[in-house]
Amino acid sequence: MEVVYEDNHIVIVNKAAGEIVQGDRTGDTPLVEIVKQWIKEKYNKPGNVFCGVTHRIDRPTCGLVIFARTSKGLSRMNELFRKGDVHKTYWAIVKNRPPKGAGNLVHYLTSREANNKTYVSSSPTKGSVKAELNYRVIASGDNYHLLEIELITGRKHQIRAQLSAIGCPIKGDLKYGAPRSNPDGGISLQSHRIHFIHPVSGNLVDVTAPTPQDSLWQALAAQV
Repeated sequence: MEVVYEDNHIVIVNKAAGEIVQGDRTGDTPLVEIVKQWIKEKYNKPGNVFCGVTHRIDRPTCGLVIFARTSKGLSRMNELFRKGDVHKTYWAIVKNRPPKGAGNLVHYLTSREANNKTYVSSSPTKGSVKAELNYRVIASGDNYHLLEIELITGRKHQIRAQLSAIGCPIKGDLKYGAPRSNPDGGISLQSHRIHFIHPVSGNLVDVTAPTPQDSLWQALAAQV
């Protein structure tokens, strides 16, 4: 487990592709339990250790996840997320270059639990939610392009579904139209940067994830 930021109230971890943030029906050990054990051992804490989940990213996605070390930190981080005061930037590798070098995408999304998939419409439909993001192409190679994405809304599978809708599925994302999987079973989407005003100290927290140890990621990131 890679901790990239820590204070008395929160800890930010660089999640590997394939790890789950919270427990699910697979029964696999979730990241929140690994963080609890890390806190327990580092600070030699007896008994149960508090660790709150403030948000989640998809299992095949890598990058930054914020956990709360205190109930005060959890409630205040939850309020920041509710108000949209936690700013998240993602990086995504796609094979097809978007029609424009930069743009704003607005769609309406409907999720189906049966197949755990989100469907995209250009106009509102029954039960849909509005999804918005900004993107720009920040690097290009012979076969792939690196996009930087700023989330305006935070919807289930939003980036994956919206990029697929414009003909740019994320590398390795079979669910949303990629032709083949990645060797590690993940997708080439990273929660790259998170910044916000700390809800307890009032200080700016601005954290960037290290570039994944993969030759394509490294080559594209070197251009940024």
